[in-house]
Amino acid sequence: MDKYKARLVAKGFRQRENVDFFDTYSPVTRITSIRVQISLAVINDLIVHQMDVKTAFLNGDLNEEIYMEQPEGFIIHGQENKVCKLDKSLYGLKQAPKQWHEKFNDLMISNEFKVNESDKCIYYKSENDIYTILCLYVDDLLIFGSNINVVNNVKSSLCNNFDMKDLGETDVIIGIKITRSKEGIFLDQSHYMEKIVKKYKYFDCKPASTPYDPSVKLFKNTSEGVRQFEYASIIGSLRYATDCTRSDIAYVVRLLCRFTSRPSMEHWYAIERVTRYLKKTMNLGLHYRRFPAVLEGYNDADWNTLSDDSKATSGYIFSIAGGAVS
Repeated sequence: MDKYKARLVAKGFRQRENVDFFDTYSPVTRITSIRVQISLAVINDLIVHQMDVKTAFLNGDLNEEIYMEQPEGFIIHGQENKVCKLDKSLYGLKQAPKQWHEKFNDLMISNEFKVNESDKCIYYKSENDIYTILCLYVDDLLIFGSNINVVNNVKSSLCNNFDMKDLGETDVIIGIKITRSKEGIFLDQSHYMEKIVKKYKYFDCKPASTPYDPSVKLFKNTSEGVRQFEYASIIGSLRYATDCTRSDIAYVVRLLCRFTSRPSMEHWYAIERVTRYLKKTMNLGLHYRRFPAVLEGYNDADWNTLSDDSKATSGYIFSIAGGAVS
């Protein structure tokens, strides 16, 4: 046990819309954007460091007038009927993520960073061929820099404004393991693959060499669904793996997503085939090398594969530095 951690959480479920809060959205950088930045880091030999913002949501400034009951255990004797007026946001408040992002965004702009118009959580600054790029995912920060000095300057600025934890060279970000070598950068989720296979009790199954049997045609189930809740759960896990590092299972996972509302045993057999494939290929991932330093794209479409469906299935893949980014 390293430490015990406690957090005061407001009862956001009691907030009234258009009175206690207005907007609740908060953008996060796309996983596609992270992969693109990783590929550019390999091509341009950029330094990649990571920082974590401690209790990020406590940094936001509130625009609304919000009151809360005195926290349990901290009620002032003789003033039990009084309440607390919040000056800063708290965890639990519906607008807390938005207020945190606004605070961070204002700091970046004041430090002469520009916002990427395609991804509002990417900030960049260039001066005399010296580049600095920041990716923000809630409270996780990736910092890309041409040299260690510009990276340290960004870290100093952040530490002067927020309570930060410096994690040094990037190791793991949002569950993706990042390994750097002389050949480039490798992204994988081997620990997550193992967790999925064990969680859904497929660890003892025979491994498979391919994620899908093309001779099998899947159709909508017209009878009662089989373990629908569990099916939706495993589909969600597989989708996260697909979106992050496992583009090789993208087709079959997207196909199986169509039957989430009423899965049949045939769909479960296909799920089992995917997990058996993952067991055999846990260590596969995306490898970015310095060459080719170009954007390559491929597209294909297949019309009416399933006889009871007139829709087309299309697919595409874009790669930079030899690794898929989208």
